[in-house]
Amino acid sequence: MTTVTNLGFPRIGAKRELKRAVEAYWRGESSAGQLLDQAQALRHRHWQLQHAAGADCVPSNDFSLYDHVLDTAFLFDAIPQRYRALADADPLQGYFAMARGVQKDGVDLPALEMTKWFDTNYHYLVPELESGQAFGLRGDKPVAEFLEAKAAGVKSRPVLLGPVSFLLLSKSVDGSDRLDLLPGLVAAYGQLLGKLKAAGAEWVQIDEPCLVLDQDGDDHAAYRQAYAALAVMGRPKLLLATYFGSIGDNLPLVAGLPVDGLHVDLVRAPEQLDAVLDAWPADRVLSLGLVDGRNVWRTDLDRALVLARRAHGRVGGDRLQVAPSCSLLHSPIDAMLERAMPTDLLSWLAFARQKIEELRVLADALNGLVSANSTLEVARDRMASRRHSARVHKPEVAARLGSLGRDASHRTSTYAQRKGVQRQRFGLPSFPTTTIGSFPQTKEVRDARASFKSGKLDESGYDAFIACETERCVRVQEEIGIDVLVHGEFERNDMVEYFGEQLDGFAFTRNGWVQSYGSRCVKPPIIYGDVMRPAPMTVRWSQYAQSLTDRPMKGMLTGPVTVLQWSFVRDDQPRSHTCRQIALALRDEVVDLEAAGIGIIQIDEPALREGLPLRRADWKAYLDWAVESFRISASGVRDETQIHTHMCYSEFNDIIEAVAAMDADVISIETSRSRMELLDAFVKFRYPNEIGPGVYDIHSPRVPDRIEMVGLLEKAKSVLSPDQIWVNPDCGLKTRGWKETREALEAMVAAAREIRKA
Repeated sequence: MTTVTNLGFPRIGAKRELKRAVEAYWRGESSAGQLLDQAQALRHRHWQLQHAAGADCVPSNDFSLYDHVLDTAFLFDAIPQRYRALADADPLQGYFAMARGVQKDGVDLPALEMTKWFDTNYHYLVPELESGQAFGLRGDKPVAEFLEAKAAGVKSRPVLLGPVSFLLLSKSVDGSDRLDLLPGLVAAYGQLLGKLKAAGAEWVQIDEPCLVLDQDGDDHAAYRQAYAALAVMGRPKLLLATYFGSIGDNLPLVAGLPVDGLHVDLVRAPEQLDAVLDAWPADRVLSLGLVDGRNVWRTDLDRALVLARRAHGRVGGDRLQVAPSCSLLHSPIDAMLERAMPTDLLSWLAFARQKIEELRVLADALNGLVSANSTLEVARDRMASRRHSARVHKPEVAARLGSLGRDASHRTSTYAQRKGVQRQRFGLPSFPTTTIGSFPQTKEVRDARASFKSGKLDESGYDAFIACETERCVRVQEEIGIDVLVHGEFERNDMVEYFGEQLDGFAFTRNGWVQSYGSRCVKPPIIYGDVMRPAPMTVRWSQYAQSLTDRPMKGMLTGPVTVLQWSFVRDDQPRSHTCRQIALALRDEVVDLEAAGIGIIQIDEPALREGLPLRRADWKAYLDWAVESFRISASGVRDETQIHTHMCYSEFNDIIEAVAAMDADVISIETSRSRMELLDAFVKFRYPNEIGPGVYDIHSPRVPDRIEMVGLLEKAKSVLSPDQIWVNPDCGLKTRGWKETREALEAMVAAAREIRKA
């Protein structure tokens, strides 16, 4: 019989219970024991939910208090020396110090570097490795959680990040080859697998997501070495899991590895099925990723069944599993919590619970159970409803997009010509200071927004509150001495959701939370139809803030690629088409901001690098339409209007030409966690426009001092022309408190003034 399995489940809880528990522990309002009890309760709830939805086997060790890559580093004792004393004294404190940094009781430790998990909006902590790194087991988290499930009567399959992908996703701090560390790491994996076997685990899912990337001969040799070593150790059966794309030219390697099963993503890469069936040995298990683990739309079950039946005919039911394309970490938990959504739209959606139910229908159909037929009919009706809905298509949007000329994506003059006009207009000092946009979203701000949405606070009262917070933010920036101000974004719930709420073609959830990093959760909008802007979205508050000060006030927008990437996007047309629709809507907003007297407009694109296809051969097509979309949004203004953009947690070396082609007058980037390493790309390329390398990490509560920021600016000044450099934090400040924000910005302004004197 074909079985239903799952690769991973959301950790945070349907109501963000984990977020609240972790943050209460950080604030000292609860103990470690209380946090761990809440985590255990969530695991049990999620296991039961998956079984009730139809899963035959659920994952264990997919749960994390912060990040699964950090968990792996901690598990195998890949703990940098600076954290070791704290980790030895209090493992939980040491773990969170690696994630967030710590500044307390004379201890001052920055966090590990953080970056995007492949092409998702999930962030992982980058392990730090060095030559001679020793590995060993620290604790027994995978074994403990497997036994926990077993004691609860739950059949689970432990999940591990594979050894080769772990090394490839890590960072060598001394320039040594990470893969040289493989023998010691594999020995530690073998020890863990032996413990899992002794605990009764029949199978272990071992994730090697790097197998969907371009891998070279050294990488291939590492996979062969690792799995040959594991093959001779006493261990459970191994299911090698790949996802986010096609195995492609790595398939001969994969087929030759001594593992017992393989998972492939047939949502992102359905075309790989025939090649996999031809290459994969007939006596091994094959897991088919048939339901999209990264989007929210109901599956076309008939199309999925075509693939499943093709595999069933070759592999046989006993060796076939059906599963999501990837971990459901990237999906909200239960669409049935969205009862307020229009009935037809809700019927088109499948969150984590519904995705497992869809897999149950597919497995039942393959197993010849009559009950599947009526469910398939319901699924067909839902697909037809969406396909023919008047909600989805707007002829005027298609007409405008079709008439778009080449001039729409080009500024009137070159940057070299614009630069002089802008400097004359704004008269800024060297090393001008600014922030990225948002200021602290305090409890008072969140409470006022909730009261307004619930009707407890009327519109005039809410507007008065926002006006007061905005003025406070402006005055604080003036007092600190910041050169280019922002209005603080107190009226905004999220940098994408806020815009989606004001655009046609978007829908919103109440409980559609997904994890971005650590305790940071977002509710991505759902783009279900053609996008257009009915009315101005940001002009009112930007114009009000500018009226409070003589200093330049930035208008703040989220760029088209980021709105696309950080939403659940319709899957019935190319993503490039949807992105251009968003770009046109934002272009209208940019033009209106300029007409309202806003001379500096920031169009954030932190997700540009995130959207890059995983295979280099596909990069150009993506970058062409992504850069064009940004330029469409930015190119309707005069030369004297300065366009900024912001990108964070991105490696720029491979896309620096595309970044330059965006033609933003100023780009701000994350550089503090990497100690300005990300500037290397801009230096080697001789990036011509202006750059704001972030001088402190806002994702940590730690407050760096002036001396530390001066050191970073000196590093920037050593490789960039001084007249290129802006001074700013790494990212927006909404997650920080006012006290730490003010202290850090005062240090930042002092650092800029010191550099000016030099």
